[in-house]
Amino acid sequence: MSLPSDAQPLQLDGETLLKQIRSLGEIGIEPGREGRTRIALTDADKAGRDRLRQWMDALGLNVRTDRIGNIFGTLGADGDQQAPLMIGSHIDSVADAGELDGCYGVLAGLAVVRAFRDAATTPTRPITVAAFTNEEGVRYQPDMMGSLVHAGGLDIEVALDTLGTDGTRLGDELDRIGYAGDLSPGALAPHEYLELHIEQGPILEAEGIQIGVVENLQGISWQQITIKGSANHAGTTPMHLRRDAGWVASSVISELREIAVDGTLATAGCLRLEPNLINVIPRKAVFTVDLRHPDESHLRVAEQKLAALLARMADEEGVEVWSEQLVRFQPVTFNAELAAAIESSANRLGLSHRRMTSGAGHDAQMIARIAPAAMIFVPSQGGISHNPREHTSDDLLLAGAQVLLDVVQQRLAQA
Repeated sequence: MSLPSDAQPLQLDGETLLKQIRSLGEIGIEPGREGRTRIALTDADKAGRDRLRQWMDALGLNVRTDRIGNIFGTLGADGDQQAPLMIGSHIDSVADAGELDGCYGVLAGLAVVRAFRDAATTPTRPITVAAFTNEEGVRYQPDMMGSLVHAGGLDIEVALDTLGTDGTRLGDELDRIGYAGDLSPGALAPHEYLELHIEQGPILEAEGIQIGVVENLQGISWQQITIKGSANHAGTTPMHLRRDAGWVASSVISELREIAVDGTLATAGCLRLEPNLINVIPRKAVFTVDLRHPDESHLRVAEQKLAALLARMADEEGVEVWSEQLVRFQPVTFNAELAAAIESSANRLGLSHRRMTSGAGHDAQMIARIAPAAMIFVPSQGGISHNPREHTSDDLLLAGAQVLLDVVQQRLAQA
């Protein structure tokens, strides 16, 4: 089914898209800080949600919020019961973040809807713009929580009872900021799902390519490792008689590069020592390990190597070791037909492009469990993200949005 022959051509309002990116980017900037901090379900996150809701209302969308706080704005004919074409991402951030991560994809979704509104055209299938809760997983784990609940991968009651790093209960914070909705998770199941995002890596820029056609996404394994040794005087305890939790933790961390072979990525992002005193041997060390690989078998091998290393260090150094799995997501292969459609749109618009793997996790990997899904990337300057210096030029942001709009038009023409 194609668009009505008398409909106005759909045009992207790039000026409004860029203004909204800047406007949302102002929320969460603290005095003396360059970046913005909109951690999930904080007051800053609420302010961002409120502004997004205003923009959805201004477009006349049917706006619903589900029990995990996911926000859905839908454009479609009254009474149309078809599953929607969903465009989504998130608006929560890490601390001291850039303005594009997640937000670009949500606001580009609004730009697509605005193009239909401006042309006075009703899409042949409803279009839903989604902003998923707690994608970053900074305060509450796991990350990508809202989309995971939506896809049925995490029970809503378990999610609501999750305790944050600050001791708060997620469900209580949803209530506090006014975004504990009544829609059952997963009730708005997509026909197809598209997500536009900055790459957050250096590949596209390094190769001078404008559009990334994301065909798969790495598996992710997060572990929190606790080492328990014995505190003692730093000046009186011989090295060979120590049960030094800090030394064991640093030794494991230093060997992560030996684990990171055959494309595996390994990162120790957090480290805490107790009692954390200059002249006391640490009795306890707690640190995290982030392992990633696009192949499940390689990811399992890396996990096994880490487990063997921890067991060896415990035996050799006389310490106790515990490992807690925080997050475990298998690699995802996106829908081949949607990836081909993205490639076709980039060709039609005269934009250079390449197939690629996403190194970061995204809501699309969760929605891929329940619907055909794919992602579009645009370059990140310097490969920088999760940083105030995160930047993509306006012309590339608009190019990505043009591809998104074109893909949506082509998919709806086939509805």
